[in-house]
Amino acid sequence: MDLSDAVTVNSSRLKSVVWNDFDRVKKGDICVAICRHCKKRLSGSSTSGTSHLRNHLIRCQRRSNHDITQLIPARERKRERPLAIANFSFNQEQKKDEGLNLVDIKFDSDQMKDDNANAATVDSNYDQRRSQFDLARMIIIHGYPLNMVEHVGFKVFVKNLQPLFELVTMNKIEADCLEIYEKEKQKVFEVLDKLPGRISLSIDAWAGSGDVRFFCLAAYFIDESWQLKKKILNFVSVDSSHTDDMQADVIMTCLMDWDIDRKLFSMTFDGSSSDFFVLRIRDRLSQNRFLYGNGQLFEVRCVATVLNWMVQDTLEALGEVIYKIRESIRYIKSSQAMLDTFNKLAQQESIETEKCLSLDNSSRWDSTYRMLEVALEYKSAFSLLREQDRLFMVCPSDVEWERAGAVTGYLNVFLEIMKDFSRSRYPTANIYFPLICDIHLKLIGWCKSSDDYISSLALKMRSKFDEYWDKCSLGLAVAAFLDPRFKMKLVEYYFPQIYGSTSLEHIDEICGRIKALYNEHSIGSPLSTLHHGQAWQVGGSTGSLSGPGNGAKDRLVGFDKFLNETSQSDGTKSDLDKYLEEPLFPRNVDFNVLNWWKVHTPRYPILSLMARNVLGAPMSKVVPESVFDMGGKVLDRDRSSLSLATLQALMCSQDWIRSELESS
Repeated sequence: MDLSDAVTVNSSRLKSVVWNDFDRVKKGDICVAICRHCKKRLSGSSTSGTSHLRNHLIRCQRRSNHDITQLIPARERKRERPLAIANFSFNQEQKKDEGLNLVDIKFDSDQMKDDNANAATVDSNYDQRRSQFDLARMIIIHGYPLNMVEHVGFKVFVKNLQPLFELVTMNKIEADCLEIYEKEKQKVFEVLDKLPGRISLSIDAWAGSGDVRFFCLAAYFIDESWQLKKKILNFVSVDSSHTDDMQADVIMTCLMDWDIDRKLFSMTFDGSSSDFFVLRIRDRLSQNRFLYGNGQLFEVRCVATVLNWMVQDTLEALGEVIYKIRESIRYIKSSQAMLDTFNKLAQQESIETEKCLSLDNSSRWDSTYRMLEVALEYKSAFSLLREQDRLFMVCPSDVEWERAGAVTGYLNVFLEIMKDFSRSRYPTANIYFPLICDIHLKLIGWCKSSDDYISSLALKMRSKFDEYWDKCSLGLAVAAFLDPRFKMKLVEYYFPQIYGSTSLEHIDEICGRIKALYNEHSIGSPLSTLHHGQAWQVGGSTGSLSGPGNGAKDRLVGFDKFLNETSQSDGTKSDLDKYLEEPLFPRNVDFNVLNWWKVHTPRYPILSLMARNVLGAPMSKVVPESVFDMGGKVLDRDRSSLSLATLQALMCSQDWIRSELESS
């Protein structure tokens, strides 16, 4: 109806509060009420009343920060009181530290009937199933216990919030979580199936109740948009009595379930003596020719774990001194009078630091480092207090203070390096090589110390480091080579300092491995035929050149190599040649190596595939917030009590949903 010539009725004559939000317009004998918020037109006739206008204002999407209590008639407002609990009792044998366990609860039935009737008039679009899944997703995302749905406080809260919601049991919400897991798993499966490159895995060990151990398998990959992603794939139990082959079988079953056993590039693990099952997996995949370089890049030791082991050796060697420093701080802080006395001694010794003494959290070594760092600044005040106070008997000696200073210097090196590679949640592999080389050079220097205590400690740390370096230096160097700011120059800079007169042999070895890896990618890449302008027809269909994973066609590998060599001799430059000939990309703080390869993929189609696989391999599997933790990961009591299927569903779907929320 055209209201261009309609007349607005004076609202002062209208007594209902709803007219504060409506304009009453009259055209001829017809009255229309127009919502001032959404402009919806409703009947404004005096015979229509105002109930329909109240209902509209309650639902109006454009109307915000409004108090609907004024819109509800007094007789209905009485029903909006909080839900009353008529009768409930508790299990008297329940332990005090356990959550509230409801044995019997009855709500006021008359009140519930009234509330349900009122809710039906307020919201006719309520969806019980959707609300149940929202609840299940909330439990998954935040890691709440499943039995929270049976807590009395939760039930009262939900009934007052939405009387129409039908309360669910723990079994029902568990079933909903499993259904969500299956739907989310299908999404992840489709992502992994369409990946243009390889997948790298990490294996994290978790402790459960008793002797139960769990393996958390996570996939790392670079997607089509050149973003580094991580997805937890499995959370499986492993019996500590299982042999390496049995543990390898568990992992291989998971890989085949996801259909990625032929798509693996590397596997990152702690590297302890109990991790030989990874070698079993590598051998199996190598036998089937599924791995590049015959598996030389498959085995990756977690660098954060190795460095934490070295730090732990350092702290254990200084254990007695650390104990004395802790007790000295406790003595200083035992009373305000003692603290005042110590502060006067610090002023007397001209100690100008603004840092305050504090005890450490022994489960995080960065906290112990900070405690030692501050205590060393007050060293002279501690020594002076020892001379004046005969009751202060735990103060370290001068030699012990000197050793504490040396060890704190070591810890500072590890601290700064750990900070560097934990700045990003999922750092690419290229950032690690210079950091690890710096540690290598530091260890070489520390081992030459004239102090027997320092040199023996450095030799113990170096034995762990050398084992890591022997296994992982190739992967680190290849990743650094694929950083266009460095290419081979970073290797050529560090290796003479590390290897001395034999450095050229090691540099040549790295160059040879890089060329071999490039050739494998060239043979196995679907882009290789485009690169050489060749199309091979076999039996009327297109045949692909073989690479890792194409064992049935490996009889032509020699021909493929011949083709690459003759193409290059004919003057056709490979991606590798072009990449090495071009100047280094300028170093700057805003550089993103994945963005660079995304832009340069058309120029280096084969080398970019190699970069996608190498740069996506996790050199560390430790998340930034846990990089300084000294203990392992432990399941809480609620999670440990769940069935294995439910536990895996909750752990995996939590990771998937959180990742989706973070990227949205």
